[in-house]
Amino acid sequence: MPEIKKPAQRIVLVRHGETEWSLNGRHTSTTDIPLTAEGELRANVLRPFLSGWNFGLVLCSPRLRARRTCELIGWGEKAQSTDDLVEWNYGIYEGLTTPEIRKSVPDWTVFTKPCPNGESANDVATRVDRVIQCVRDFGGDTLIVSHAHCLRVLTARWLGMEPEGARFFRLETGTWSLLGYEHSNPVLHVWSAPPASLQVD
Repeated sequence: MPEIKKPAQRIVLVRHGETEWSLNGRHTSTTDIPLTAEGELRANVLRPFLSGWNFGLVLCSPRLRARRTCELIGWGEKAQSTDDLVEWNYGIYEGLTTPEIRKSVPDWTVFTKPCPNGESANDVATRVDRVIQCVRDFGGDTLIVSHAHCLRVLTARWLGMEPEGARFFRLETGTWSLLGYEHSNPVLHVWSAPPASLQVD
């Protein structure tokens, strides 16, 4: 039986630029705060690198920090906003740091413990699975601008992992990553890279 070929599709992921809360390690989901000056600068630095791509599909979280990043990297006008790319809902832990949460819940991580009044890993996976299906149905080069935990779960699901596998992927602000295929297998090509660390043909 001949090998089934997947499309020569590339998916670039961009985590939004730095905010005051991301700088301080505060869990940020529904709180809509702007980029810092450094966050805007790093997004601008990404623009020349991403201008050389021909994205047929651009998907973006509706949160201000993601939309502003998408504008600064040069793809704001083409972006389609989707709630499926919002950040993990942390519930009562919104705005808290992990050390603050662990004062009442020792060893807490978002991947292994509940977020009361928020989302579970499976809830986030359900959302990003819809994004992945949209991207695969499209079949061409795609840009996705979103948030750390959301993009980490998306990457785990792209690779066929359980959503908790996202704990292995640390993702910095203002960086880009690249998903795609090797033969018929979904793969991770580049992860949490600074703007021009690797040119991809």
